[in-house]
Amino acid sequence: MKKTKVAFVCVHNSCRSQIAEALTKKFAGDSIEVYSAGTELKDQINQDTVRLVKEIYAIDMEETQKPKLLDDIPEVDYLITMGCNVVCPILPYTVKKDDWGLEDPSGKNDQEFIKTIKEIESKVHKLIEEVEAIYFRVEL
Repeated sequence: MKKTKVAFVCVHNSCRSQIAEALTKKFAGDSIEVYSAGTELKDQINQDTVRLVKEIYAIDMEETQKPKLLDDIPEVDYLITMGCNVVCPILPYTVKKDDWGLEDPSGKNDQEFIKTIKEIESKVHKLIEEVEAIYFRVEL
């Protein structure tokens, strides 16, 4: 069974795209192969992101994730950009491209971070439903 590949991309791959990767892994389990990447490499995931995702979901992002460049991930089925407010990175994709238009919470208070995290969670659930609906429609 071929897994659907999803990539979340942004410029720095240190906050929103990392959250989306972590939450998709958590909620989709093994049904989706998920990646995140950017065009510029940060040395670590945003530490407010790491702290809040650990507090809310008990996910230690630093154990399983790191900032990556676009060249570090394969071609995907779904390409999701985070809302870069500049030209978002592009990567080859085969099914769908979407931009989630999310504000970057970096440098803001915890409430703004949590608002963004919860918005990403909602979008991740909708994406998983879409991917599963397409997969099961094709398989029937």
